[in-house]
Amino acid sequence: MSLAPYASDAARSRGRRHAEPPAPTRNDFQRDRDRIVHSTAFRRLVYKTQVFLNHEGDLFRTRLTHSIEVAQLARSIARPLALNEDLVEAIALAHDLGHTPFGHAGQDALHACMAGHGGFEHNFQSLRVVDALEERYPDFDGLNLCFETREGILKHCSRANADWLEAREPGGVGRRFLERTQPSLEAQLCNLADEIAYNAHDIDDGVRSGLITLEQVAEVPLFGRFQREALREHPRLQGRRLLYEAIRRMLSALVYDVIDTTRGRIAAAAPADADQARRSPPLVAFGEEAREQAAQLKAFLLRNLYRHPRVMETTGQAQQVVRELFAYYVQRPGEMQAGFAARSDTHRAVADYIAGMTDRYALREHERLTGRRLLAVPA
Repeated sequence: MSLAPYASDAARSRGRRHAEPPAPTRNDFQRDRDRIVHSTAFRRLVYKTQVFLNHEGDLFRTRLTHSIEVAQLARSIARPLALNEDLVEAIALAHDLGHTPFGHAGQDALHACMAGHGGFEHNFQSLRVVDALEERYPDFDGLNLCFETREGILKHCSRANADWLEAREPGGVGRRFLERTQPSLEAQLCNLADEIAYNAHDIDDGVRSGLITLEQVAEVPLFGRFQREALREHPRLQGRRLLYEAIRRMLSALVYDVIDTTRGRIAAAAPADADQARRSPPLVAFGEEAREQAAQLKAFLLRNLYRHPRVMETTGQAQQVVRELFAYYVQRPGEMQAGFAARSDTHRAVADYIAGMTDRYALREHERLTGRRLLAVPA
């Protein structure tokens, strides 16, 4: 399939930080995707929390299954827009590599621990993973990914971290946060696919867990519309089949809305190439109605699922695990693996070490070091 002129073309990539000869059978974005899939950080995502702690149930989403769902949605949107599917897949699969154990609870706790030491941002950590923390090659640290893939991974970035990046890589992936330009259209697409994916699968996991009911979700305009539509066509539908059918229809409608809205914005902006698209206002977007309804759904999930007492109870315990691990390693760096213990920047080394942990490893380490069990450790 031919690419649109404003798509990112691997043949015109801004390249890697360390020059490498081309692969004989894969373009550079395909090669990036493969490096991500084979990375240690990617494998760890299977034991990292999405909403529910990994050991609370075998069928709840993890960071790994979430990343795969984002990649599927992103490719589904990229193809009709003639954007680069290989690049969106690479970005989607890598976008959560820097997430801590215990999801956003772990991230918030680690950020608080790092106050005064540069803080902690999971998007920036994902870039650190692929730029420095993976150890797989003899001649460089990290995975040596292309600029376009790294640009897409860095979804958010503080001014301080953007300045840090710019000082070390002038004109690199930090520059757009200083100039307030956009990333590639493929990166914009992945950001939206991420939002679509977690809104949909968190409904599924929330109902499966029993923390929210199908009747509650039906009151949210975006979901309720498709549940009613499903029941008109299948009056006897109920339970999980009804839930799945409504989610499926909602996903399809959001994907088609993004495709149609983005086509209109691209036509109006008429970018001649990928760099001109970066200098345009955001082009990959929901239509106004879909954006408002997606925001309503997100607000519903925040109130009724993410802040549910059962979730908040485990959130508090998970944050305590992270805080106590952090304090212990800062005082006793030798308890970390040798490569981290030997680093001179102790606080950042501890943050890197904890961020790389799976839920189960963090719980086991906490029990080993403190002699206390705050959460059940899976067998």
